Amino acid sequence: MHEVFSRVPGAVVDETGLRHLGNPLGEQRALAAGTSVAPLGDRRVLAVPGEDRLTWLDSLTSQSLARLLPGVSTEMLVLDPHGRVEHAASVLDDGETTWLIVDAIDAEGLLSWLARMRFRLRVAPRDASDEFAVVGGTAAASRRLPASAPAGTSLVWHDPWPEVTAGGWGYAAIDPHPGRRRDWTETLVSPEVMTAMADAAATGDLALAGLEAAEALRVAAWRPRRATEVDERAIPHELDWLRTAVHLNKGCYRGQETVAKVHNLGHPPRRIVALQLDGSGSRLPARGATVRLGEAEIGTITSAALHYEDGPIALAVVKRTTPVDAELVVDGPDGPISAAQEVVVPPEAGAAANVPRLPRLGRRAPAS
Repeated sequence: MHEVFSRVPGAVVDETGLRHLGNPLGEQRALAAGTSVAPLGDRRVLAVPGEDRLTWLDSLTSQSLARLLPGVSTEMLVLDPHGRVEHAASVLDDGETTWLIVDAIDAEGLLSWLARMRFRLRVAPRDASDEFAVVGGTAAASRRLPASAPAGTSLVWHDPWPEVTAGGWGYAAIDPHPGRRRDWTETLVSPEVMTAMADAAATGDLALAGLEAAEALRVAAWRPRRATEVDERAIPHELDWLRTAVHLNKGCYRGQETVAKVHNLGHPPRRIVALQLDGSGSRLPARGATVRLGEAEIGTITSAALHYEDGPIALAVVKRTTPVDAELVVDGPDGPISAAQEVVVPPEAGAAANVPRLPRLGRRAPAS
């Protein structure tokens, strides 16, 4: 569907979608100001109709969804039995169908897993990516788009990040959180609307931004994403994802024991940090680039971007014990890159339960 944007002057399009239109920094500024929108070709849409859809999804995922009202935006995680993140989705219900916006790389796996978990329930998950495309932008920009509304509720997902939603918990202590500067929605539109958007952009009647601009705003907001921040070991606590994607007081679901144990009694083994990168180099580090403290490897880059105000920035996952004031070095494509860290998840995150500690008893003296 995103191929239609190749007709827009200056557009750079690849298999993931519209990357940019020749001015990524200017596109960021316009996207943040609400004067442009970004076709999100790296998203897919899954539909879950059926009478049992909300209670079913509630039982399978980290989020409390059983009483989700039409038009209310939230997000969910699917965890493995050890609490590691397997899938993630933005969630919106219209009273008849639950709509899931997912990273393209995760769509097939999530749909396959949902299909296996149907049993005899009245649910019918399907891939709706041919029916709807996703467009990102501010809330004001989304109101100018003809959002699809198959059941009467406009399908516009408002990102709850970085607010701590009901049942959630925030680890980042900074106030105001940088995510508050990011006003973000994702709107479902028909293929015909996408074609009309491409035509309007080609004639100069509509301002577009590319995926690179959308990603830079996300990285600056410390917002985790399934396609980038999640690896085979990731648990929600490490990414500060308890804020918006986990309900700590809901009923049982797969992985809940680990979520509760780490939050109440332990500490996540790793933690996400934001990095301010030395801007003297010409290229950003790639996802997966090694982060070092001295000669020791202590983490990896998950996302990197050149921000229109903050310059070169990145998100990385590092060992929990990494000193918060340590100057780090990233393996860049042209050599080492100095990096100053901003604490997102602090080393002491977790251990939230007030569990009394018994004093250690000394060795009893032998009876006389």
